[in-house]
Amino acid sequence: MKTVVRRLLPVAIIGVGAVALVAMIKLKPEVKPAPREIVLPLVRALEITPTNHQFRVRTQGTVSPRTEINLIAEVPGRIVTIAPAFTQGGFFAAGEVLLAIDARDYELAVTRARAALAEAQTRLQREQAEADIARDEWKRLGQGEPSPLLLREPQLAEAAAIVESARASRQIAERDLERCQVKAPFAGCIRRKQADIGQYVNRGELLARIYAVDYAEVRLPLALDEVGYLDLPVRYDGLPANDAGPGAAVRLSASIGQQVHEWPGRIVRTEGEIDTRTRMITAVARVDDPYARSVDWKQPPLAVGLFVDAEIQGVRAENVYVAPRAAFRMPDTLLVVDAETRMRFRHIEVLRLEPDYVVFRGGMQTGDRVCGSPLEVITQGMQVRVIDDEPAPAAAAPEPQLAQENRP
Repeated sequence: MKTVVRRLLPVAIIGVGAVALVAMIKLKPEVKPAPREIVLPLVRALEITPTNHQFRVRTQGTVSPRTEINLIAEVPGRIVTIAPAFTQGGFFAAGEVLLAIDARDYELAVTRARAALAEAQTRLQREQAEADIARDEWKRLGQGEPSPLLLREPQLAEAAAIVESARASRQIAERDLERCQVKAPFAGCIRRKQADIGQYVNRGELLARIYAVDYAEVRLPLALDEVGYLDLPVRYDGLPANDAGPGAAVRLSASIGQQVHEWPGRIVRTEGEIDTRTRMITAVARVDDPYARSVDWKQPPLAVGLFVDAEIQGVRAENVYVAPRAAFRMPDTLLVVDAETRMRFRHIEVLRLEPDYVVFRGGMQTGDRVCGSPLEVITQGMQVRVIDDEPAPAAAAPEPQLAQENRP
């Protein structure tokens, strides 16, 4: 009996399992496929309006003096005094005496020249008196036309010439005496000192290298395709470039002591040739009073040799658009979201490409907004969702709105 039960038990288990499986298959619920949900790309849209845009061109340059000359000795002699400003980097005013050469020999030369002039003038007066006497005697005793020699006209002319020569010699001596004091021709600074007290210098010997500090100039190289955005003072009528009126404003900046300092200036001229190596034209910016000698500036001076960044104010474009670079698929193709929130490609006229934004004209239609989100795959007419149009979740802070500005 136990043997029969042992043999039938597996068969009974298999049978019960088969019946349960059939029942489960018969009684399973009907599966209904869920509708396919399409998730639209989420983008940001920026509304832009026509505006007036001021072009700006950026370049770099090095500060240089407006005028730089060699200070030369005009008379020989020994240097007996020097001014405190006559040192490397010393500042001086216009007309200030920088050094003095021993003037004793030149003072004696002036004394001799004045004495010679007085002697020549006395001789001229004597000859004039003798000529007057000769003319009177001829009128009383002579007949006919007197000869010039009889009237002492040659002697009188010779005496007058001697006076003029003596006067010229006096002027030369006085001028040499004046040149013993070497004066500054302008307000400036000493770049390099070449002489010192006690040194004997010859005529024409270099004393110092000096430059003016009333203006500073910066040569700014410009690419030819950038020139069209600027109003440069160019003259072709023979007049100086500085007579062309006020040039474009320029802002110079440099980092000094972990701070960025700025100096205002203007473009005063352009150099009359294009560099054959770089194919660039050079504009010259001028800054008044770079060392702040006339006003109390709270910033370092615009020192000669300083490397600066320059931003030149260009021409003004009217009725144009400004959009971020992310909104462009190609240089002349703008990506927009139309009034039906569909992606559209618009061909536009690019006026200027900047690192962060593009200035263009045309291409915009009513209801268009610029797409500000990068998308990997975009097709013409593709439906999208706009972040600004999405309702904010109830338990979360609302999505920040994109600033509606016409600049990047």
